[in-house]
Amino acid sequence: MSKNLNYRFGEKIRLVRERRGMTLKEVGSEANVSESLVSQIERNKVSPSVDTLMAITDALEIDPEYLFRDYKKKRKIQITEESKRNSLTLNDVVYYQLASISERDSNAVTTKIETMLIEINPGAQKGDIEYGHPGNEIGIILNGTGELLYGTETYDLKKGDSLSFSSDIPHILRNKGTEMMQAIWIITPPRVF
Repeated sequence: MSKNLNYRFGEKIRLVRERRGMTLKEVGSEANVSESLVSQIERNKVSPSVDTLMAITDALEIDPEYLFRDYKKKRKIQITEESKRNSLTLNDVVYYQLASISERDSNAVTTKIETMLIEINPGAQKGDIEYGHPGNEIGIILNGTGELLYGTETYDLKKGDSLSFSSDIPHILRNKGTEMMQAIWIITPPRVF
């Protein structure tokens, strides 16, 4: 028995039981568990096994997902304050890490998507015209003018333009204006941070 359960759904079970006009004894009997156990579950005193929980939801004729709906709404979010952003400067290009999406498996945390604010000084560029890399990129030009060299093609870019492309083709984003070019850049899988 644990007093500090990570997830509490006893109130939902009690509410459904009372709405159906069932007693603790009736639910316990139909779920093949004791009346006392049902009471302890409703008061969040114990965390039932999956089999017990499924038996109780069957007895109450409810979808088990109903019990966990609020749990999905309570996942953590990542907030990075502007003053605490990671940054990296490479060849007159400054990368500010905005946010990333990671997945946790049994061995490690793997970052799947990376979002950055990039600032490219006049005449500077990011990328490589000889090599691509696995993945995809999305960009939104916030300020300035530039061009994307993508394989053998060149695309002019200005403030407000957005673009997306497969990263496996060699590509360069170049500032061809006289002011700093700023862009929001999204890469999957991540390459910078």
